[in-house]
Amino acid sequence: AVDATTGATPLGQLADGATQLPALSDMFLGNIGGALGETCTLAILIGGIFLIATKIISPIIPCCFIGTVFLFSLIYYGITGGVGDYNAFQMALFQILAGGCMFGAFFCATDYVTSPIMERGKVVFGIGCGLVTMIIRLFCSYPEGVSFAILFMNILTPLIDRWSERSFYGIAKKERMEKKQKKAEEKAAESLEKGGSKA
Repeated sequence: AVDATTGATPLGQLADGATQLPALSDMFLGNIGGALGETCTLAILIGGIFLIATKIISPIIPCCFIGTVFLFSLIYYGITGGVGDYNAFQMALFQILAGGCMFGAFFCATDYVTSPIMERGKVVFGIGCGLVTMIIRLFCSYPEGVSFAILFMNILTPLIDRWSERSFYGIAKKERMEKKQKKAEEKAAESLEKGGSKA
């Protein structure tokens, strides 16, 4: 019996100029090659929905991240044309299902410590992750950009927090930020307690 095989990932095939790409159904069910944890989109989606349903993570960052990747791809391939038998819409789905887009959106970009606190900050963060991901995928030599996009936006998180903070009259700026930070830490501790109790 075969224990493992080696081969190009879907994004690697696309970067190499291949026109015969894996079926979207195979990518959704995980019948493709790829890194551990990123091949079966169905399993990732179930895990992400569970985290949102139990209020461990907010849906804002994943939705903005995935939505930006989809829209960017749809516009790009709408202008340049599809790839092989895939039209612009199918290529937009391909970009969502391929690589670490779904895994990064649900499990990496939503980290409490490195993501923005305010809701509008989360929107900016998610959109930024999606934009940087697609810029790297389409215009750089490296086929995947999710990890770089998340790390880049993590660097900008303090600036995003400062821009997106609300004004509370009569409360000093330092006190406001401390209050928000404390709230975020309490939420993170709560989620860890929930995870520990379930385990």
